[in-house]
Amino acid sequence: MINNTEKYTQLIKTEAKRLGFLSCGISRAGFLEAEAPRLEKWLNAQMNGKMGYMENHFDKRLDPTLLVEDAKSIISLTLNYYPEIKQNMGSYKISKYAYGQDYHYVIKEKLKELLFFIQNEIGEVSGRAFVDSAPVLDKAWAAKSGLGWIGKNSNLLSKQVGSFFFIAELIVDLELDYDNATTDHCGKCTAC
Repeated sequence: MINNTEKYTQLIKTEAKRLGFLSCGISRAGFLEAEAPRLEKWLNAQMNGKMGYMENHFDKRLDPTLLVEDAKSIISLTLNYYPEIKQNMGSYKISKYAYGQDYHYVIKEKLKELLFFIQNEIGEVSGRAFVDSAPVLDKAWAAKSGLGWIGKNSNLLSKQVGSFFFIAELIVDLELDYDNATTDHCGKCTAC
C-alpha cells in the first residue's frame, strides 16, 4: 500500500517533469552542518571576490527553516540550458546559459506552477521558490537531493548531462520521501 508521502512525492516529481524540469530530487530541510565550516573557510579566504553579498545571511544560507517557516522539505530541480542552436563562429561569443529569456523569470514561473499544482492536488501547503536570488546553497541542496555531485571544479555534475543546467529550489512545509545523495564520480579525473 502506498503512503501519502510516497504518493505526494511521485505526484510532485511527475509534474516537475511535465513542466520541463530535467530532474527533481527531494531532501529533508535542516541545518547544513557539513557545509558550515566549508562556507566559513571559503568566505574567510575571500573566495567570493567582489560578491560581497555572499557574506550576508550566513545562517540563512545554511538553514532553510530561517527562510520558510516550518520548512520540512527542499525540492531541488534542474533545468537544462544546453542550446539546440549553436553560435555562429563569426559572431560575438555569448555564454550558453545567456541564450534566450532571463532564466530567473522562466524558472520562477515554472516553480510557481509547481507550487500551485502541489496546493491544488495535496491541499494547504506553504512554500517559497528560489532561483539563484536568495541565500540558498543551491548546489549543496541539489547534491543532497541526489541530482548530482559537486565536482573538483565546484560545479554540480550529473552523469547524464554534465553541468549544463540551472538549479532551483522549492522549500515547502510538507513532509515528503527523501532521496539519497549521489556518490562522487570524479575519482582521479582532473579534466575540469
